[in-house]
Amino acid sequence: MANMTKNRPLSPHLQIYRFTPTMAMSIVHRITGGALYAGTVLVAAWLIAAASGEEAFSWVNWFFGSFVGQIILFGYTWAIFHHMLGGLRHIMWDLGYGFEKHFSTKLANASLVASIGLTVLVWAVVLIVR
Repeated sequence: MANMTKNRPLSPHLQIYRFTPTMAMSIVHRITGGALYAGTVLVAAWLIAAASGEEAFSWVNWFFGSFVGQIILFGYTWAIFHHMLGGLRHIMWDLGYGFEKHFSTKLANASLVASIGLTVLVWAVVLIVR
């Protein structure tokens, strides 16, 4: 009895599909959605510390003011913008627009560039106002 599965590919998607910006932004959209959960826990910790007293609030502010805290906040800011722009892309698709291959690829690239640009802009404003 011959094994019929030997002639079939194990994962046809690996042989047919090539990685595109739209696929990458879909994956990143899911990752940023998960990161927003962790970031929201940090925001809640900051609010709880503010309600708990000056010592707790000072410690949390010290942490967010440290290099590591600033990197985390920068990443959280980027995740917010990237996820928001990805959500706007999905709303556009839900309305039936933007399915053309070249346009959706340009939109995927634009959402990445715009999320980085908005994050840098917000942080530049924060650092200038400080």
